[in-house]
Amino acid sequence: MAAENKSELHQITRAEYQKLERLISAIDSQTALHKDEENTSIKDVISHRAHWIALFFNWYSDGMAGKTVYFPAKGYKWNDLKRYNAELRKKQADISWDEAVLALKKSYEKLLDFIETHSDRDLYDGPMKGANNKWTPGRWAEAAGASHFRSASKYVRVRLRELK
Repeated sequence: MAAENKSELHQITRAEYQKLERLISAIDSQTALHKDEENTSIKDVISHRAHWIALFFNWYSDGMAGKTVYFPAKGYKWNDLKRYNAELRKKQADISWDEAVLALKKSYEKLLDFIETHSDRDLYDGPMKGANNKWTPGRWAEAAGASHFRSASKYVRVRLRELK
């Protein structure tokens, strides 16, 4: 169930990140870089999650500035996600495991700061500007943060079992 206020959003964001952080803290570079059948690694997934938090901040700031908001990014539609993610993996190919983990941590910290510095009203009293749907900034923040942390944790657990 989606968070409905700042306190719930803060709590779920911290909880899901901490679960993911515990999982990835013991993973070595060799394991993190090992590709699965779809040519994706744990490192790729972690880098991806950090990137999507940055996308959220771009969407939010563009909307607040009255600019056009491109979802998920300029030149892409939601049905282009497979292509977008494949191109993102290529762009992030040279990122090391340590860099990916640090990028995720910094993105998480920035997201927490965003939550802490915005009121319930800012986060939940109406649709995010420029989003052209009913989702609030808080709902978008949860999708980019806690929901992505949860899905990354699931992926990491499955991959670790497969690699044993």
